[in-house]
Amino acid sequence: MSILMAERLSHVKMVQRLWQNLRCSSVVATALQRPYAHIQRGHFGKVEGSDLSAFESMLSSGGVITSQEDVERYNIGKLPPTRFTKNNFKGNNIPSKEYLIGHLRLTKSDWMRKFRGQGVVVLRPRTTEEVSAIMRYCNEKRLAVCTQGGNTGLVGGGVPLHDEVILSTELMKNVVSLDKVSRILTCQAGCVLENLNTYLSEYDLMMPLDLGAKGSCHIGGNIATNAGGLRFLRYGSLHGTVLGMEVVLADGTILNTLSGLRKDNTGYDLKQLFIGSEGTLGVITSVAIEAVQKPSATNVAFLSCNTYENVQETFHSAKRDLGEILSAFEFLDDEAMVCTSSNLELANPLDDPSPFYVLIETHGSVQEHDMAKLEAFLERVMEANTVVNGIVAQDTTQATALWGVRERITEALQKDGAVYKYDVSLPLPTLYSLVDAMRSRVKNIATRCVGYGHVGDGNLHLNITSPEPNDQLLEAIEPFVYEFTAGHSGSISAEHGLGLMKAHHIHYSKSPEAITLMKQFKGVLDPHGILNPYKTVADTDRDTMVGGWLEMVRNSLNRIVPVHEYLQQQQPGQTGAD
Repeated sequence: MSILMAERLSHVKMVQRLWQNLRCSSVVATALQRPYAHIQRGHFGKVEGSDLSAFESMLSSGGVITSQEDVERYNIGKLPPTRFTKNNFKGNNIPSKEYLIGHLRLTKSDWMRKFRGQGVVVLRPRTTEEVSAIMRYCNEKRLAVCTQGGNTGLVGGGVPLHDEVILSTELMKNVVSLDKVSRILTCQAGCVLENLNTYLSEYDLMMPLDLGAKGSCHIGGNIATNAGGLRFLRYGSLHGTVLGMEVVLADGTILNTLSGLRKDNTGYDLKQLFIGSEGTLGVITSVAIEAVQKPSATNVAFLSCNTYENVQETFHSAKRDLGEILSAFEFLDDEAMVCTSSNLELANPLDDPSPFYVLIETHGSVQEHDMAKLEAFLERVMEANTVVNGIVAQDTTQATALWGVRERITEALQKDGAVYKYDVSLPLPTLYSLVDAMRSRVKNIATRCVGYGHVGDGNLHLNITSPEPNDQLLEAIEPFVYEFTAGHSGSISAEHGLGLMKAHHIHYSKSPEAITLMKQFKGVLDPHGILNPYKTVADTDRDTMVGGWLEMVRNSLNRIVPVHEYLQQQQPGQTGAD
C-alpha cells in the first residue's frame, strides 16, 4: 500500500472517530432543549464525513469548524451586554465612557435557557460565491441550514433546533464601498453594527438603527429580522433604509439587487421579501443601506411620571414641541428600575422613585436651538404635572449612563434566573394594560413582571422572571399573552421576529390567507424546506410528532429515481439525502 493511500485511510478513520464523538454530544443537547423537544426532526439528510470533505474543498482555511467545543458556542445564544457595575449618577462617581461601552461576551450556557441546537458543523464562508456553493450542495443533499449572524436574537431564529448545518456570516465583514454624496453604504452581511458606526463616524455619518446588542449583532441579521431598535421613531424601519441586497437562494442562485437606487419602479421590489424573513427564504450576503447624518447636537433627558396616562401625554407633548429633533422616546416601569438597582447596583438617576420613567433623546444640528426647544418642552410638561421630576445629561458620559439604565434592563432581568420575554406591539392607549393584566395572573408565581419599551412605535417588552423554568408560570403566561395582544389589535412580534419561539403562534397576528401566501412564497423559493426549518412559517402538522406522515410519503416518492441515477449515487464518496 502506498504512503499516499495510507495517509488517506488514516484521515478517513480520524473523520469517522470525530463524527462518532460529535453525534454523542448531540444527545446531551437534546435533553437540555426541553421546551421544543416535541418538534420532530424533518426529513433532511445527515452530515457525513464525505460532506465535511466537500465543505473543506469549498471554503478557505478556517472555514469549516467541527471541534465539539468550538461548535458548541454556535449552538447557543449570547449573554446580554455587560456595561458598568455601579453608578449613582452624582458627583465624580460616573464611570468613564470607555468603561460604560463594555462588550458582549460568549457563554457556554444558553442565557435564555430555551434555545440550544445540536449542530455538528459550522461553515464560515467569506464570499457570496462560497455561500452559493454551500447552498447548492446542501440543496442537492437535502441538508438543512441555519444561517447565523451575531446570534443575539431572542426567539431562537439564529440557533439550530436539531442538527442543521450552521452557516455563520462572521467572516463576511468587509465594507465594500461608501458613496459619500448619496450616503449609501455597501457592505457584507457579517459586519457588526457598531463597527459600521465607527467606520461611518469618520465621514460624519451613522447607521439609521441602534440596538442594545450593537457590539455583536450583524447587519445581515438585523435585516433578516427587520430589527427596530432605539432610533425607529426618527429614522424609520429597515424597509425604508435598505436600498438593495445580495441574497443566495436555497438552490445556490445569487440574486443581486445591490443597485442602491432610491427609485426603481420596474416590477416587484424583491428585496422587501427578504427583510424580516429570518433566513427562511434566502441567505443575505451583502446589503446597500442609506446612512444618516450624524447629529452635531444630542440631548438626553430622564423623566418620571405618576401614571401611564402621563407617559402618553408626555409623548404627545414631545412630538408636538420637539418635532423634527425627537429621535427616541423610551419608557420603563418601576419594576424595571428596581430590578436594575437590585441586580446591577445601578442607582435611580432621580432622587425619588416613581411608577414610570421616560427617556427622551433629541438629534439635531444646532445645540442652542435644540436645548431651547427641550427646555421649553420640559417646562410645559412640569407645569402640567404630567412629569414630576427629571434631569438632563450635561455631557456625553452622563448621556451614555442614562441610556445604560434603559439598555441594561435585559441583563438585570437575567440575574433573576429564568426570563420569559415577549415583544409585542399594541395601540398606545392599551399598551401597558397587558402588563397590569399579566401581573395579576403571575403575582403569586413569578419573581417579577416588568414592562418597558419604545413608546414611539408602540412596542412593549414584557418580561416575567422566575428562579428556575416553571411550567405553571408558563401556562399562566401562554397563550394569554398572545390572546390579549390579538384581542387588542396588536402584533405578537414587534421587532424580534417569530423564530422558533413564536412560529406556531403566527395565527394570532396573521389571517389564514396571509399565512397560506407566506408558505407559498417559501415553497417557491425553498421547495425542499432546507432554509432555517421549524422557524417563522413552520408547518405545525409537518414539524410536530403528531403529524408528518404525509410529508414523509411525499419525500419518499420524490426520492424515487431511475436505476442509472441510483447506481451513480452509490459511487464512492456519494451519499443519499437520508
